[in-house]
Formats: sequence, C-alpha cells, structure tokens
Amino acid sequence: MDRKPPEKSVSFSRNADGFAGREQDPAMEANKPEEASPVPESALPQVLEDVDRFIDTLSKIKDKSLLKSNPSEIPVCVELLFKLSETKIANYDSNRFGQNQQDDDSFFECLTRISRLTNLFSEFTSNPIIVDPFNRSSNLLHLSIALLDSEFRTILESCIRIPIQNISDSKTPKASKQQSFGPNHQDPDRTEPEPTEDEQFPAYSQESISNMNKIATAMISWGYEKECCVAYNMVRRNVFNVELDKLGFINTNVEDVQKMQWETLEGEIVAWTDILTHCYSVLFAAELKLCNVVFSGYPSVSQRLFSELALVVTVRFLNFAEAVALTKRSAEKLFKFLDMYEALRDVIPANDNTYSKEIKSQLCTAKSLLGEAAASIFCDLENSIRRDHSRTPVPSGAVHPLTRYTMNYLKYACEYQNTLEQIFQQRMKNVGDAGGKNRQWDAEITEGANEDGTPKTSPFSVQLNGIMDLLDDNLEMKSKLYRDPALRYVFLMNNGRYILQKIKGSTEINDTMGATWCRKRSTDLRQYHKGYTRETWGKLLQCLNHEGLLVNGKAVKPVLKERFKMFNSMFDEIYKTQSTWVVSDEQLQSELRVSVSAVVIPAYRSFLGRFQQYLSAGRQTEKYIKFQAEDLENLIEQLFDGNPNSMSKRRA
Repeated sequence: MDRKPPEKSVSFSRNADGFAGREQDPAMEANKPEEASPVPESALPQVLEDVDRFIDTLSKIKDKSLLKSNPSEIPVCVELLFKLSETKIANYDSNRFGQNQQDDDSFFECLTRISRLTNLFSEFTSNPIIVDPFNRSSNLLHLSIALLDSEFRTILESCIRIPIQNISDSKTPKASKQQSFGPNHQDPDRTEPEPTEDEQFPAYSQESISNMNKIATAMISWGYEKECCVAYNMVRRNVFNVELDKLGFINTNVEDVQKMQWETLEGEIVAWTDILTHCYSVLFAAELKLCNVVFSGYPSVSQRLFSELALVVTVRFLNFAEAVALTKRSAEKLFKFLDMYEALRDVIPANDNTYSKEIKSQLCTAKSLLGEAAASIFCDLENSIRRDHSRTPVPSGAVHPLTRYTMNYLKYACEYQNTLEQIFQQRMKNVGDAGGKNRQWDAEITEGANEDGTPKTSPFSVQLNGIMDLLDDNLEMKSKLYRDPALRYVFLMNNGRYILQKIKGSTEINDTMGATWCRKRSTDLRQYHKGYTRETWGKLLQCLNHEGLLVNGKAVKPVLKERFKMFNSMFDEIYKTQSTWVVSDEQLQSELRVSVSAVVIPAYRSFLGRFQQYLSAGRQTEKYIKFQAEDLENLIEQLFDGNPNSMSKRRA
C-alpha cells in the first residue's frame, strides 16, 4: 500500500501573487512537533501586510468560480493571523482591555483583517476550501465582539461606582417667584449659585472615554452597530436613573400625585423644577459631549443615541408634570404651575437643534397642559369675586379682605406677566371663535388696534381689566352696607387707595393697567374724598353759618348759644365715631386730617372771634364755648386711628 506523502510545512516565502504561500519541505516536516509553536508577536506586521495583500487580491476577483480551481490561494498568513488573534483573545481573559495600548492596537489590527476576511469569505462559501477559514474567522469575530461588548459595558458601568456629588450639596434649588400664597406666605431670598467644578457628569476618565471610542468605532465598522448601541443605551439609561435618584427625583404616578397634600406636592414641584433645569443645562450637555466623543466617527449614531436617552429621561419628567396639571385646581397652585411652565419653556432655547422634534413636541404638549391649567386658575379669580356676597360690612370702613387677597394675588401673578401673556395668547389662538367671551376679547383687542392692526392690548390685559372691574363693582356693592354715608366714602377711599398703591408698587401690573386707568382711579378717590367732606363736615359747618344770628347788627344770644351747643354736640359725635374709623394708609390718613383742618379750623376760628364777645365772661363762656381752635386741631389729628377708647380717654 502506497504511503501518503507528508504534508508540506509552512514557511514565509512569497509566491507570484506577492503574499506568503505554502512550500513543500519534507525535512522540516519530519522534525515538526506535535503542536506548532506559538507565532511570535514580532511576526505580526509581516502577517498583517501579507493578509492585506491577500484581501486586496481576493476582493478583485470578479468571477467567484475562479477560486474553486485554485485552492492553494488561501495563504499561510491567514492561518497565522487566526493563531495570533486566538492568542490575544486568550490573553484578555487575564489582562483587561486598556492596560496596554500597544496590545490593544495590535488586537484591533488583527480583528479588522478578520472582519474583512469574514465578509470576503462569505462570498465564496460554495468553495469547500473556504468553509473552514470562513467558520474560523466568523467564530473569532464573534468571540472578539463578545469580549469587546463585555469590556464596553464594564467601562460604561464604571462611573456608577464613582460617587457623584449630589446637587443638593452644592446647589440651592431655584427659588420660584412665589413659593406659596396665603396668610402665612413668606418670600425667602433664595439664590442659585453657579455649578462648582466638583460637579462632574459623567464621571469617566479620559482613558476610559478613549477606550470606549476605540471599541465603539471597531464594533460599528465591523457591522455590530446594533449590539454596540444596545449596550450603550442600556447602561447610560441606568446611569442616568442612578443620577436622578441621587438628585432626589423619583417616579411618581398620577394616582400618587392625586393623593398628595398640596404642601407635599409643592415641595415635589420645587425639586422637580430644579432637577429638570439641572438635567437640561448640565447633565444632557455632558451626555451629548460624551456621546459625540465615544461615537466621534459616526455623528448620526451619536445623535440618535443621545435623542433616545434624552427622550426616555424627558418622559419621566413630563409624566410628573402632566399628573400635576390634572390635579384639582385651586388658587394657591397657580404660581407653582407657572414655575413648571417656565421650566419646560426655558429648558430648550428656541434656536437649539440639539434635541429631536419628538422631545420638543412632548415638552410642548406638557407645557400646554400646565398653561391651560394656570389660565383656568387665574380666570377663576373672577368667579371668586362674583361669589363673594358677604353681607357683613368690614368694621370701621377698613380695607376689605377680598381687596387685599385680590390685589396681592394679582401682584404676585404679574411677576409672571410675560409668561401669562404667552399663556393667554396661546389660549386665544386655541379657542378661536368657539365662545362668546373669546369673541368679546377679540372685539376689545381689535377696537384698540394700532394702525398696522396689531393690538394695543393683550388677552391677559383684558383679563386683568375685567378682574379689576369686577372688584370695583363688588366694592361698590359692599359700600352700601354702611348706613353712614361718610363711612361709605371712607370705605371706598381705603379700598381705592389700597388698590392704587398696589398697582403703582408693581411695575408689571402698572404697565398692564396703564396710566389712563391710574388717572381715573385717582379721580375717583378725589370724588370719594369730596363726598366724605360734604357728608361729615358740611353739616357741621352749617352751625357756623352767620345767617339768622344778627338782627340790626347785633347777635341774637339764644340763637348763638344754640349754635355753639349744636357745634359742640356734633363735633363730639363726629370725633367719637370717626376716631374709631380706620384709615390704614398713612398718606391718606394725613391728607384727610389736613383737609378737615383746612375746612373746619379757619371757619371755627373766624366764628369764635366774631361772636364769643356776645357771651358773658365766666361760666357762660365755659358752658357754650367748649373748644378752642387748637383743641379742634388736636382732636382732628386723632381721627381715623381706629381707637374706640379715644373719646373716653379725652374725657377722663
């Protein structure tokens, strides 16, 4: 039986095609050990060069059938490449990727050729000689990708184990314009310091980022984009969730939000607003930068991955925002709703194309829900004024609680003037001509239009003027609850002055109401003042009228005595009553006292100087001339103090 000749051994020689081929060497075959010696690392450059030449030659074969007739064209350099790659994969079992840059670079060099060989071999699988190297290259590629995928995830997850500074340790949450609204309202002076250098996100070293870039670039270039993106997306979402947890943001469903007491929900909203702003201004900016560096060779992949992550995180924020918008509406919630609206409006600048249309659309939807809720709450102020039908007058003609509540509410609301303008503009666009009130808005706005057709007023200013008109009507109705006409005018003066001072003290509301409205309000106050003077002091001054006192140039003593008695009695009654009345505005109080003195004192001094001579000195004078002009001045200075004991103290 013929013996099979020994196989040829492998040596580095070049065939006609220029890459290493197989040559017969019986002597070397006889001395060959059972297992081939490891291929030295020093041979790698030559192996890579030969493989590149082979790949170039193989890729130029147009007729794939030619390879069937020439099986010897699978050169030894391919086998050597496989062995070198297997060795490197085995080495990574004990040595982590990234510990030796030269090893990593050579590993990628090998895998790049194996990937190209696998793709080329797949075109010749009908040739038996190709099956084995194709299977080996495929297996090696899959093993390598699995190794890289694991290493990619390990590096990505490494930042979770690095403590990241909590935002609450270095940043004070942004103070809203209005923290709460009610009798216990406080307006803390809270500021938001700039982020410190210690706040770093994401917490990767430059070396880690560089390694991730190498792995991502390799995996995508070798056709494993999906696997790479899945790993990146999954880990970075987890990292983001961990970071949001550290910042204190938790998932809260609609049911939980609905059950929360307002005080608790208010605190959650403050935290939500601060974390949302921090997320968009700091975390997302850093995340996009990381994504762009890791996937520097594939901008479209980077943008897609960032958009997917940003959308998932944004949805978490929006779920809470929409749940809050669906809670039962009440006046005290307006300002927190506006804070949330502004936060959603401001997180993405108008000219920022970083975020996808879907993210912007979702933000817009949530913002619209909050805007509609805020507009509804603000409009309900009208209803609260209409429903206030209290029949008990405020003691002493003081400022009515409804006036204080309404004006303070409007003052705080107008700190959000620009936001409310946007909300009501959008609301008017949305409803169009659907309702009669909206048609009325359109008519009022068009009536005051400029020459170019743009409105001089806005939906919000119309709304605000409507509230002020309702308040005026309500106060006018409440003034009629006072039986004393003079007190009615004091009540209107008190409330009118309070309203005017609140409006002048707020630039936003003053600009919205306008100078014309303020002038009219000032005119109304002057009319109330005249009405008060007429009702109170006009009757008193009748006692000082000379008519009927003189007959043939001489005073009629009985009539004169009666006049003094009437004056004394009336002034005592006025003082007794009006010293208990309240004028809380010091300027108005001073104006009233000065005007009363200007009317009463000169008239009384003149009357006294003219007629006191007709009364006998002594007891008669003391009996009928109870006051000197200086006494009246002192007593007038005690009016409107709201002090029911003034009269008793004077008498004592």
